Amino acid sequence: MKRMTLKFIPGVLLAVAFLLSSCHSAYEVTKTEGTMVAIDSTWDVSPDAEAVALLAPYKAKVDSIMYRVVGTAEMSMDKGAPESLLSNLVADVLRNAAGEVLGKPADMGLINMGGLRNVLTEGPITCENIYEILPFENSLCVLTIKGVYLKELFNNIAVRHGEGVSGVQLVITKDGKLLQGTVAGRPVEDEQLYTIATIDYLADGNDGMIALPQAEKRECPEGATLRGLFMDYVERQTAAGKKITSRLEGRITVN
Repeated sequence: MKRMTLKFIPGVLLAVAFLLSSCHSAYEVTKTEGTMVAIDSTWDVSPDAEAVALLAPYKAKVDSIMYRVVGTAEMSMDKGAPESLLSNLVADVLRNAAGEVLGKPADMGLINMGGLRNVLTEGPITCENIYEILPFENSLCVLTIKGVYLKELFNNIAVRHGEGVSGVQLVITKDGKLLQGTVAGRPVEDEQLYTIATIDYLADGNDGMIALPQAEKRECPEGATLRGLFMDYVERQTAAGKKITSRLEGRITVN
């Protein structure tokens, strides 16, 4: 049997080793070596002139779209448990967007903190900013769910020490247990139906939201991405002469 030493860049190494071991039984991998390659500005020191020229018109078009100012943030907003300015804002946008499906806002809006990937800083808001905050192709899903499962959802949120919510009030413990949960200030009734505006990722039960697949009904309007909904909200507020703002309201408190 032939033996050989492999030395490749990260990523390629494992693939080649696998192919050799699985497709060429005459070879045996006896040693592997790899090094880290820093991907930073040093690669821009001597750019390929032909490549730069080729990409220039496309870059100009993308920049004209991404750097377009669509609104103004009244304050800087970040995510954070149990409640935050940014998560409150996005959850509100979702809950109100359900009006296109229900004819009114949903009883509850829900967004996961992990789906918010950047800070909305005070000042001009560009399309690029919105893409940085909401980089995923998540879509709106409006769920109709029994109160007994809504209580379970509240427990799911408590375990994670808070997520972005709208329309509900939760009291949780430091160790992730639910003490109290209400909708619009009223206790949840087990057999009553409630509506939740969230994203498809959570509607599938991801990020610990295992109660959501128990929904009686699920409606996900075609083309209604969260990023698009948020962009529309910012542009509507701007057209009305308003800045984008948010506030902390004690939606989730820790006792």
